[in-house]
Amino acid sequence: MVLNRIFISFFLISFVAGFYQLIFLGNSEIFPAMMQSTFEMAKVGFEISIGLTGVLTLWLGIMKIGEDSGFIHIVAKMIAPFFNKLFPDIPKDHPVFGTMIMNFSANMLGLDNAATPMGLKAMQQLQELNPDKETASNSQIMFLVLNTSGLTLIPVSIMAILAIQGAKNPSDVFIPILLTTFFSTMVGLLVTSLVQKINILNKTIISYLGIISLLISGFIYFIISLPKDQVDAYSTNIVSILIFSIIIAFILKAMHKKVNAYNSFIEGAKEGFPIAIKIIPYLIAILVAIGVFRASGVLDLIIDGIRMLVSIFMSDTRWVDGLPTAFMKPLSGSGARGLMVETIEHYGVESFQGKLVSIMQGSTDTTFYVIALYFGSVGIKNTRNAVSLGLLADFAGIVAAIVISYFFYGNL
Repeated sequence: MVLNRIFISFFLISFVAGFYQLIFLGNSEIFPAMMQSTFEMAKVGFEISIGLTGVLTLWLGIMKIGEDSGFIHIVAKMIAPFFNKLFPDIPKDHPVFGTMIMNFSANMLGLDNAATPMGLKAMQQLQELNPDKETASNSQIMFLVLNTSGLTLIPVSIMAILAIQGAKNPSDVFIPILLTTFFSTMVGLLVTSLVQKINILNKTIISYLGIISLLISGFIYFIISLPKDQVDAYSTNIVSILIFSIIIAFILKAMHKKVNAYNSFIEGAKEGFPIAIKIIPYLIAILVAIGVFRASGVLDLIIDGIRMLVSIFMSDTRWVDGLPTAFMKPLSGSGARGLMVETIEHYGVESFQGKLVSIMQGSTDTTFYVIALYFGSVGIKNTRNAVSLGLLADFAGIVAAIVISYFFYGNL
């Protein structure tokens, strides 16, 4: 199992690195720091899991209204031709299609809290169709890769951090992040389709991808046409209106179908707490391993080595300063966010490095976190090639972030 190898490797590498620093560098604080990290990350994992309870309860309740009213079924039928090609193992018109599209939509709008319960609900529905309950199915892997590739239309949280840090125009990373996430999503879709022998040149898939590309292009044009001082306000309002409109649409459809929306909400909301409790051990395991790896200083050694190597071939090594955020992003969203803020504070919010890490932070989702969370919620132990495919999409996002950053901000 990939997660097992990663879990063991992080601890063993950190242990060796700790002894190296203790014996050769005289760092007597390294092992206390590593031990402290284990306790802190265990606490963080528990707090995240418990903190998800309220959000899970809310959105699983709302999703149940959508299911009982038939609204999700309507959405599923709209995207069924596309998803039937990408997920050939799923029966046509299955409700999971509607749940997945709601999850993807929430991710596009930067609504992490709304996307997570929808993603967990979709993974549960996919698990019901999975013949081997401990091994990830092709459909679950495709869903996870598309989820972790992180297509984002409105990076609200990143723009908020940039505003707090004093950026003159926090929204100027909007288009670079959109382009980066679109590229990483396309790479994730292509490589997973190739591995699963899905014909990506099918006219249905090409048609849907073409429509999505046109919609994204139109959205970019709309944002570009706005005065810069209005972009943030428009983005925030668009997010709020869209998500609240979804809730109202569910309720109105329930009224039309004479469905008891309150009872449906309660029935769905009851699933929130058991799911939150179930993911605690999976989440703590991966977060503790990541915390020890970071505290051991191995990440700093890797970055210094890369900088020395890169300097042999090119004079501009500024992009190397963004690699800690890039490396941490698949492992821990909060860790990557912390490294992003540290980089901004060190180099300045208007610096090339500051722009680069902001785009990297928005380029993909946290692959290992999502795998631990989603697969852990349904008891999947054999993740097959989910990690490697997810990391390929992450790598594509990192490369795209570097190239796009030089295109937009290379002269900073």
